[in-house]
Amino acid sequence: MANKTTVTAEPGKQELFITREFEAPRELVYRAHTEPELYAQWLGPCGMTMKIDKFAHEAGQPWRDIFTDANGNSVGFNGVCHYLEAPSMIIRTFEFEGLPERGHVSLETARFEDLAVGRSRVNIQCVFKSVADRDGMVDSGMENGVNAGHAQLDELLEKMKGQAAHN
Repeated sequence: MANKTTVTAEPGKQELFITREFEAPRELVYRAHTEPELYAQWLGPCGMTMKIDKFAHEAGQPWRDIFTDANGNSVGFNGVCHYLEAPSMIIRTFEFEGLPERGHVSLETARFEDLAVGRSRVNIQCVFKSVADRDGMVDSGMENGVNAGHAQLDELLEKMKGQAAHN
C-alpha cells in the first residue's frame, strides 16, 4: 500500500503542515532533497519540466526553480536556505513568483525523522505572512503538486535503494 501525503491547514491559521512517510531510510530521503541531480528528478507536478536556476548547498544561499509546461508556460519559485542539518532538518524561505506582487514569502521547516526498519517520515511546517496567503496556497492546487512530487520521489527512492544494494 502506498504511503499517503497529509496536508493539514486549520481554518484561520497562518500555517500548514505536510506529513509523509517513505519506504526508505531518512539519509536517502534527505539526499533527495539536498542533491540537485536527485532533487530535479522528483520535485513538482507531473507533466512539467523542472530547471534548477540556483541551488542552495548551504545556509545563506539563494535557490530558484523554474517549472515549464508542454506549451512553454513557465513559473518560478525562489527563496533562501537558512539552515541545513544533515540528515535531519532543512529551513528555508519559499516564494511563488506567479503572484501579481512580490513579498508573499513563507518559512518552511522540514524535519526528517528516522523510523524503524529503513523507513522515514518528513514533517514540513510552512508559516505564511497571512491567513490569506496560506489559503491562497492551499486553493492553488498545491496539494496536487505535492502528491505528484511525492509519488515521483517514491520511484526515485526505490532506484536509489536498488543502487545502494548493488554497491
